[in-house]
Amino acid sequence: MNFLRHVLIPSAVMALSACGVTKQSKPGDIRRELVSRRQARTELNVLFIGNSYSFGVPKAFAEIAGNQGRRVHVDQVTRSGWSLARHAANRETLQKINERHWDVVVLQEQSRLPSLPVRRAWMMVPAVMKLAERIRSRGGVPVLYQTWGRREGDSKRAHDDFHSMNGRLREGYRAAAGKAGGLTVVPVGDAWEREVSAGRGDRLFQPDGSHPSRAGDLLTAEVFCGQFFGT
Repeated sequence: MNFLRHVLIPSAVMALSACGVTKQSKPGDIRRELVSRRQARTELNVLFIGNSYSFGVPKAFAEIAGNQGRRVHVDQVTRSGWSLARHAANRETLQKINERHWDVVVLQEQSRLPSLPVRRAWMMVPAVMKLAERIRSRGGVPVLYQTWGRREGDSKRAHDDFHSMNGRLREGYRAAAGKAGGLTVVPVGDAWEREVSAGRGDRLFQPDGSHPSRAGDLLTAEVFCGQFFGT
């Protein structure tokens, strides 16, 4: 099933300037930047950094891109339960950023942390800033992967639900992107929200109501392809 029938990609995104300093960009700038990179090297290099929410997404992204006739090299540094702060302090993660000229590096935070303002301020934002600086120094474009609310909401909050948690995550990722200088936010959680609202959400989750199923990975990968390639 082509999930893009249910995915609306926002038109306003942020991109890097030629000198590596972020700026407010016009719609489609990130796509034009990636087109120019593909024309120069014929292949788009994408690295995913995150945790178990990203285990299956890189493979799904490579599959979909390949089926569209696009040449991509995709790799990942994904560790169960890891935060971006842990990645920012991890030698392996930093070495992976350095080992190749990545066109895009996708940063995915722990599933609850962006929705918690205090922890976001002292854990997520400094980590995003450090990783983004390293990525930019290597000529890459850092982007944030906005994840989704858990099927039943945050179990540590009374009377919570998917939509409430998803809204807090959306706000948190946007806030972190702004604090880090204006990063592109890939709105995966918004696509999941549309599926949930349409009554198609259960298939996206594993039985734990948190992690993505194969269908969830495919939907997520479709959003990334739409953001990067305009499909």
